[in-house]
Amino acid sequence: MPNGHSNGLIWTRGILSLRQTFTVKHLTIVVPNGQNNLSSIVGTYKIFTRANKYWAETHKKELFKIQLAGTSKKVDFYEGLFTVQPHTNISNITKTDLIIIPSLNHNYESAVKGNKALVDWIEKQYNKGAEVASICTGAFLLASSGLLDGKSCSTHWAAADNFRSTFPNVNLQPDKLLTDENGIYTNGGAYSFLNLVLYLVEKYYDRQTAIFCSKVFQIEMDRQSQSAFTIFKGQKLHGDEMVKKVQDYIEGHLHEKISMEHLSSKFSVGRRNFDRRFIKATGNTPVEYSQRVKIESAKKAFETSRKTINEVMYEVGYSDVKAFREVFRKITGISPIEYKAKYNKEAVLV
Repeated sequence: MPNGHSNGLIWTRGILSLRQTFTVKHLTIVVPNGQNNLSSIVGTYKIFTRANKYWAETHKKELFKIQLAGTSKKVDFYEGLFTVQPHTNISNITKTDLIIIPSLNHNYESAVKGNKALVDWIEKQYNKGAEVASICTGAFLLASSGLLDGKSCSTHWAAADNFRSTFPNVNLQPDKLLTDENGIYTNGGAYSFLNLVLYLVEKYYDRQTAIFCSKVFQIEMDRQSQSAFTIFKGQKLHGDEMVKKVQDYIEGHLHEKISMEHLSSKFSVGRRNFDRRFIKATGNTPVEYSQRVKIESAKKAFETSRKTINEVMYEVGYSDVKAFREVFRKITGISPIEYKAKYNKEAVLV
């Protein structure tokens, strides 16, 4: 329910409650110090403001009071090119219903240290019943509160390795576009935050309001994955030298069908311990890692060449078309043909 900490995607009762009581709720879009991403603040504010107006046309009252809040009177963006002046200081907000954390700059450690008061306030509000949503790398700020420990979370795929090593107690799901667990929402990278905002609009207002905002702002609805946009670079921000050697071996033998029993034997590690160490270091099993490396190579081939599906399949070590298609779809969310059509308009589809 929007007023408490719902689990999963069941929230019809919450919407009915809103329709019956018409209680004006409070939405806080926080403006952290020392960060340089403006789009997620502006986009969130605009969509919720438009949803409010649409809702008021039917229900005679806006659903949310929307405020930008932070710990500073103004925050500069892009070396002072833009400036945001929050409506209020977080200390003036004793209770809110929904908090949205925008994406951060790439110096996550500095951003977390520079916003301790904000992090403490977010944790306090969550414990008082507020729901919290993080956009893209805003997950670093949310995770630093401890609220994500033991929960699922998404963030930008490019920040996944850094996030995983910084917050090992969080169940990172970098392929997911959205996560929703116990009143905490997270989303993937960059402008995918628009899908998170639509999701929240549907959850707090209704489906029709979300559809209206989707049409006005021309945002595709119901996206569930950011897999097709991921550029897999390998998870190597760990200290296990044996695992790094295995990763290098897998990446250097793309054309081969690699036996994991052979690999564990080659590096003189028992299979069970081999899998355990690999998962701990990378977040993937050795088989999953090999699949991701091969599919990433296949994606690049589809993007840059006129090679057929079969040619690419053989190049990355697959001999079974069905198996290749299944793994490709599992990792990217779409078929090889769909991917080729999406990213290489000049290629001949086969």
